[in-house]
Order: sequence, then C-alpha cells, then structure tokens
Amino acid sequence: MTASTDSPATEPEGRTKTSLLEEEGEVAADYLEELLDIADLDGDIDIDVDHGRAALEVVADDQESLRHLVGRNGEVLEALQELTRLAVQTRTGERSRLMLDVAGYRAGRRVELTALATTIIEKVKSSGEKVALEPLNAFERKVVHDVVTDAGLVSESFGVDPQRYIQVSPAE
Repeated sequence: MTASTDSPATEPEGRTKTSLLEEEGEVAADYLEELLDIADLDGDIDIDVDHGRAALEVVADDQESLRHLVGRNGEVLEALQELTRLAVQTRTGERSRLMLDVAGYRAGRRVELTALATTIIEKVKSSGEKVALEPLNAFERKVVHDVVTDAGLVSESFGVDPQRYIQVSPAE
C-alpha cells in the first residue's frame, strides 16, 4: 500500500486522515473481493491514497477478462464505483470519495483527456474564443478542469448529467 503526501492531520480518536483513508480502502477492497468471487472473476485489488482519496484498482494478469466491469464508455465502472462508495459509507458511516479503476481504464482515459485538453487549450489560446467540449462524466471533467487550470485558462461546467459539459475560456 502506497500513500501520497497527504498532511498528517489528526482526525477524531487520534487517527490521521491517511489512516482513515487506508481503512476506507480496506473496506472497499473487501467489498470488491466479494463481488469478484460472486462473479467468478480473477483479480487483485491495489489500494492507495492519492490526492486525499482512497484509490483502488482491480487488476488481473488478463486485463481483458475485466473489461465487462468497465462497460461501454466506463458506464459499468461508474456504477461499480458508486456501489463501492455506498458499501463503504454503510460500513463506516462516513461519505466516501474513493476512486476506482478497473483494468487501467481510468488511467488510459486520463492520458486521452489530458491530450484533448491540451489541444483545446492551444485552440483557445490561438483564437481567443471559448470552446465547449462534448458531455463528460464527473471523473473526466475533473481531469480536464485540472489540466486547463494548470495552463492558466478558465474552465466551467454547464448542464445536468449526463449532458454536463465543460467550456474552456481565455484567462481574463
């Protein structure tokens, strides 16, 4: 288990935020292991703490065997993440913000979205005009917002899921 450099802020009962997130990851891993057993799927669960969140990834020697847990455009993965968050909340009594990846889908999507955002940033910088993207899910919007912010431009989300989209604008 690897932990990122989260501040060692002390939570109730003298526990650090990182230790609470590690516990959240363990609860989520238990839930996912049961699900994999029920579905008769082989897979291992990697647990991490990343950017103040528990982060889990389901991996297997044959990553392709897990693809149906991702679904079309990550729809099954989104649902599985929400179910896992609910299982953690039921067990701990605390709202979970954990991130789940299966077979490297989100990692690959992050690379694609970073490239897309970079292209949009260049377009906005050269034209000085706002550019709207196609609708994205919450994870995808977060990736794009982060890249746009790092480039010094402005991004805003508009609409309601599942049609929520980002508009990128020049900095004022």
